[in-house]
Amino acid sequence: MSKKIRFGVGIPTGEEGLMYPIPFASAQDNVRIAQAAEKMGYDSVWGNDHVLTQRYVKEEFGTAPRYYAPLITLAAVAQATSTIKVCTALLVAPFRHPVIVAKEVATLDHLSGGRVLLATGIGAYLEEFQNTFGSKVEGFKRGEMLDEMLEALTLLWGGKSCSYGGKYYEFNDVECYPPPVQTPLPVYIGGNSDVGRRRVARHGNGWLPAALPVEQVRSGLDEIYAIAERTGRDMSGLDVAPQFFVYVANTQEEAEAGYRESQMYKHQLSLKNTTLKNQQLDYRDISLVGSPEYIKERIGRYVEAGVTTFAAMLFSTKTVDHTLDMMQYFSETVMPEFVK
Repeated sequence: MSKKIRFGVGIPTGEEGLMYPIPFASAQDNVRIAQAAEKMGYDSVWGNDHVLTQRYVKEEFGTAPRYYAPLITLAAVAQATSTIKVCTALLVAPFRHPVIVAKEVATLDHLSGGRVLLATGIGAYLEEFQNTFGSKVEGFKRGEMLDEMLEALTLLWGGKSCSYGGKYYEFNDVECYPPPVQTPLPVYIGGNSDVGRRRVARHGNGWLPAALPVEQVRSGLDEIYAIAERTGRDMSGLDVAPQFFVYVANTQEEAEAGYRESQMYKHQLSLKNTTLKNQQLDYRDISLVGSPEYIKERIGRYVEAGVTTFAAMLFSTKTVDHTLDMMQYFSETVMPEFVK
């Protein structure tokens, strides 16, 4: 394989009740997983962003999951590691004001010595947004809010005093100093939709879709590059970084049986009503589930389609210790073929 492929681990900042059982991980477990990932040769760790318990989680478990603030958790990770990238997957833009995001992410970039990657999006669950802001959300469009956030962050990280006036966000004579260590700080855009792909072509250094089959990655990239060409934007350095659920075992049968028993499999089925709406897909088409040889073949097909990073991989386990064991097994049996 001619180019180096990167692998990242999703840490459970907001996964209980969704992709993992309740309880699953303490705040300190997120740091422990990140430290192990660095030692095993993973390139990055990615924390997601939930603030409220989803209705279907309450109905299934009858108890609240433990959700941890991703930027604060990643700050702890940064102090406990030295080389691994600290990333969001993804930070939900409509929860926050861009001035606060700019300051907190720039601070994290300094604390980590320039290891931050900001992936952002609108969030999978509208109900969290509605419950957080109440009646004020009437007429709000999260996609428009994300677009304004991206425009504002570009201004705020420019190193000069700036002002912005949008439909949702407004600020005057604000100086975000010091700016991030990285210039520019990498910004990835989440989303599987055509709107998300257009947003990547306008603003993104990376594309972070979730659970896409190979051909949809290929066609989505063709669309992104075509839009960028029409607007004159150079996308040659785009990091194509889809997220996948992972279950690796000695045999295909063992892996598939284990995956179908996981909370992650249940969550994948639930995503047919949100992120994967209208996609009638078998889990084999959108996950990395199988023996090491099978998974290496699947990864090879994604690499041929243009994938450069397997970001925020979520290992479909029931305990943190099982996650660490599977991370180790994956790093020893799958990664060496691609990380050379």
